[in-house]
Parts: sequence; structure tokens; C-alpha cells
Amino acid sequence: MKLLLIEDNVAMQTTLQRSFERRGAQVVVCGDGSRALDRWRASVPDVVLLDLSLPGADGLSVLAAARAEGLSTPVLILTARGTVGDRVLGLNTGADDYLAKPFDLDELEARVRALARRRSPSRDATLPRAEFAGLSLDDHSDAVYLQGQPMDLTVRETALLRALLARPGQAVAKERLTELVFPGQAEVNADAIEVVVYRLRRKLQSAPVELVTLRGLGYLLRSAA
Repeated sequence: MKLLLIEDNVAMQTTLQRSFERRGAQVVVCGDGSRALDRWRASVPDVVLLDLSLPGADGLSVLAAARAEGLSTPVLILTARGTVGDRVLGLNTGADDYLAKPFDLDELEARVRALARRRSPSRDATLPRAEFAGLSLDDHSDAVYLQGQPMDLTVRETALLRALLARPGQAVAKERLTELVFPGQAEVNADAIEVVVYRLRRKLQSAPVELVTLRGLGYLLRSAA
């Protein structure tokens, strides 16, 4: 697993780099927001650990620019800004997870490995290639296309849509979707999947499909026609 650590605090850099390298990961470090995108492109990481307070360019600007450019690497934000508003802003900008400082290193590693597993080509191998109502999924890159045009989705939104596309018109249980969207995160809030559903539903507004909630059963994808 290759990590890109974008963090300007030297002590934090050293601690995290040593911790993950002891666990077998390769860590590329960048301490300057203005150079972060270049490092991101060059290193091709499996997961990006991103601080928000950076010299040169703040973390949210780096993240927004990366997503606008089509860099879809899972991003876990590390920051001392721990308010709900900051978390929401980071997630809406394109982050996949958020951990406020100070944090436990074991929890950080668990979250990073969960993001990396979702990035792995072997994940969810039981789900077939899916195409439905103008939506299609590229199994090799995990890019989702609407009428041949790539959609701007986060890793979690892609995992959710992948599961629903595998069984269009059939309800998928909320518990099963939670396992697929938040793999390896037993402590995840039971309602966390609803946030991802809400965000995906908004991005599907222009698509000829509907993401339907079935109370007590789960969610399904159906044609809007």
C-alpha cells in the first residue's frame, strides 16, 4: 500500500511515516500545499492523508483541485478542526473520511486500510459488471459513466452505486450496503449509509434513474421512465 501524507508538521510527519512503514506501507511525504498536487500525480497513491492547515495552499483547496482534475484517490482528512461544520465541508469537497487530531494510530490505520480495500481491484468480486438505464461501471477503474460521460463520485458513492447497479429493481438491505460502503468498519454509525445515499441521490438527479428508499427493506435503483 502506498500512502501520500500531506502534512506540514514535521513531528507528525515523522510519527505517521514511521508508524505506517513499520506496518509495511510505503509513505510519500509532502509538507507544502502548493506542491501537493504534483506529488499526488507523481506518486499514484492508494490513499491520501491530508491535513487542512498547510502552507502554500490549504488542504480543502488541494482536495477541490484534485477532484476537479479527476484524481479519485480516497482521501482521509487529518486536522485539528473538529467541528461538525468542518467535517461536512471536507466531505462535501470530496473527502472520503475524516479524523480529528489527536487520534489513535490503530484507528487511523484501520480507516486507511478500509479505504485501500475499497480501492483494490479485487474488492466486491462477487458483484457482476453492471449497466442500467444509461449508467455503466468500468470494472478496471471503478469509474461510473452516465450516457458515456464520467460521473464525479467519491469512493463511497461508487461502492453504493456499484451494489445497487448489480441488482436494479431489487431492494438491497441497508446492512449489506453498509458492509460494502464501509468495509471493515464495525464501529460505523448505523445511519452513516443514509448520508451517502443522500449525496448519491443528488448526483443522480439528471439521470433517468431513481434511488428509492424502502422502509424496513433497504434501497433500490429503478428506471425513472
